[in-house]
Amino acid sequence: MNVLITGSNGLLGQHLIPLFLNDSRYNVIATGRGPNRIPQRDNYTYEPSNLRTPGAAASLIEKYKPEIIIHAAAMTQVDECEKNKDACWDMNVGVTRYLVQAAEKANAFFLFVSTDFIFDGLSGPYSEEALPNPINYYGTSKVAAERVVQNSKLQWAIARTVLVYGIVADAHRSNMITWVKNNLQQNKKIKVVDDQLRTPTLCQDLAMGCKLIVDKKATGVFNISGNETLTPYDMALKTANYFNLDTSLIEKISSKSLAQPAARPAKTGLITEKAEKELGYTPRTFAEGLEIVAEELNGK
Repeated sequence: MNVLITGSNGLLGQHLIPLFLNDSRYNVIATGRGPNRIPQRDNYTYEPSNLRTPGAAASLIEKYKPEIIIHAAAMTQVDECEKNKDACWDMNVGVTRYLVQAAEKANAFFLFVSTDFIFDGLSGPYSEEALPNPINYYGTSKVAAERVVQNSKLQWAIARTVLVYGIVADAHRSNMITWVKNNLQQNKKIKVVDDQLRTPTLCQDLAMGCKLIVDKKATGVFNISGNETLTPYDMALKTANYFNLDTSLIEKISSKSLAQPAARPAKTGLITEKAEKELGYTPRTFAEGLEIVAEELNGK
């Protein structure tokens, strides 16, 4: 079966490709903006494409006729989405609509990757049945994109996730773990919020959850995240302790002190019982995730 993965240069895309390559049932077609940034380039097809261009999605799907589409491409920088709402809508909603329309003609199974930021953070962690109520534009765009998928004629699934961390093959991109580690190693003080609750997700877990959905052609909404509730400050402390770094360099702050353009929901996190029961999804603890990230860093 041909699997088309959008956003293949991103954190999730880079972990999805090897998972599907290791399964002889699948042929992988990957697409992203610009050149391929993934070191392993054998045994799959990479096609650069600007999916925001009308007709790009249709021509890509017509060319490769994928039976499965995993739509991982998105504009995810929350403050950037708030400041550039048109670009956010075009990428997160417009591209999803183009892909869904083309997928309907190809009769492909469609997996859309979404976020905990569709919720207001007043009553997390959330189940799949919870009603979305976003408090920033990024969340608004992802709710709209979910509805495009849900209202389609496709066999579809939505994988919602939270605060994804892991290692990407691009030295210019960092995430919570590498940001904390790199700063503390240079004896730089960092400020980290302690009033936001999340269920941080190891990227390998998210990729495996997506593959379980595809393998089973499971339809509907699935929460694919970690199941340990932590604040970013908790994550920073655990990271510092794991790498034997100075925790006194970490200052606990409130979200309000950052004056960010986009509001963040206070308490999200996702309940993963459905995915564990129906898919056999087994998320790692944050401690286990740190070990995996450390191994990847040592391998570089």
